Amino acid sequence: MLQSTVTRPGDTAVAIIVSLHVRPGREAEFLNLLTPVLDAMRHEPSFINAVLHRSPDDPTLFMLYETWADLDELVQVQVPRAYRQAYTAALPDVLRQERGVTVWQPMRGDFATAA
Repeated sequence: MLQSTVTRPGDTAVAIIVSLHVRPGREAEFLNLLTPVLDAMRHEPSFINAVLHRSPDDPTLFMLYETWADLDELVQVQVPRAYRQAYTAALPDVLRQERGVTVWQPMRGDFATAA
């Protein structure tokens, strides 16, 4: 069975896509830094979901897809959280280029559900 959702006018949810080009040989270190951040994020009230992806063609290229209830709350409250500090501080050394961040407005979501 499939489930579909369509956003309503005034919905403040945002999708954030983060591209992360990790220095070769530092992938495990990167994942060790990111994992506690992802584990903590899921408990935030404005968090909707996050999916970490890895390129099948480049094992040093990661993409993080996050959905949050509100962009202002994400920027002002979530990004400065203490659990993100070690991860954020290490990124300039672990990444081979600055991370790319784009913000999107979700319009529709389609999900498979258990039968």
